[in-house]
Amino acid sequence: MQIPIKRAIERVPGGMMVVPLLIGALITTFFPGTPQFFGSFTGALFSGSLTILAVFYVCMGASIDFKATPYILKKGGTLFAVKVGLAVALGVTFGRFLGEAPVTAGMFAGLSTLAVVAAMNDTNGGLYMALMGQYGRPRDVGAYTIMTLESGPFLTMVTLGVAGLSAFPWQTLVGSILPLLVGMLLGNLDREMREFLSRAIPVMIPFFAFALGAGLDLAKVWHAGLLGLGLGVAVVIVTGIPLFLADRATGGTGVAGVAAASTAGNAAAVPAIVAAANPAYADATAPATILVAACVVVTSILVPLATAWTYKTFGRPVDPDAEVEPAEAAPPIATPAGH
Repeated sequence: MQIPIKRAIERVPGGMMVVPLLIGALITTFFPGTPQFFGSFTGALFSGSLTILAVFYVCMGASIDFKATPYILKKGGTLFAVKVGLAVALGVTFGRFLGEAPVTAGMFAGLSTLAVVAAMNDTNGGLYMALMGQYGRPRDVGAYTIMTLESGPFLTMVTLGVAGLSAFPWQTLVGSILPLLVGMLLGNLDREMREFLSRAIPVMIPFFAFALGAGLDLAKVWHAGLLGLGLGVAVVIVTGIPLFLADRATGGTGVAGVAAASTAGNAAAVPAIVAAANPAYADATAPATILVAACVVVTSILVPLATAWTYKTFGRPVDPDAEVEPAEAAPPIATPAGH
């Protein structure tokens, strides 16, 4: 007897990403001791997101033709500029009304300029790359090498007018893109290696999604309440629409823009780092951390759904010279770039 598990998952928008992610999040929320209880290989599945992502990078890099480098710079630079520009604009706006302190009463109690900027400023790179591996082109995945500059507290601190701390030593920056570059080198030197490694891309998506979900505690959304839920939805809408338009303007379908409309998991650590550098934000630290953590969970669920809808609705390139998108019925990235 055959059970159509794969077909059932694929009926869910972004199913290969969303379903494993939710399974991982539910296990972490209701059975948090599962990885420690089983240990060994089972435990490794819960904590192996970085390792899987490193392999994902190599395989994805192998499918990127060197000819796509100008596109990567253009796409990544555009999405980076729009995301950070929006955070700066919101930081200036909220800063004039709220200053450094959080709202102390009412339905918006806990909301602060720090929370808004930290939530808007940093894209969930793993989520973006997994979604682009399923719905986009290899060169769209490569665009995240530019967007990695969003990570950490530096740009948030610049936005807030705080100076002096950067979370980006050159070794970290190089390390974040080295697997992709190694994959690009292998794929461009040997077409057989390109074909061999490219076939692994869609297979790794559900495993990476599960590990990513295992790092999400759905209870954080409950603790943050409606404000956390609302801020997470706001991140998707407020950044998603401009990013969608920017992606379309650079010859994309809009899918990459929507896939970037999320909050990175490391953004939850930014409020504490910012407050350590400037005590003026000390009162905002605790509520901002909870709100940003809620945004991580909310955007991790909404962005795959929004990306799947965008792909279904706007999946064909608007630029006739752009690389052809994979057919809806075909496996994601079945043909390496440049072939």
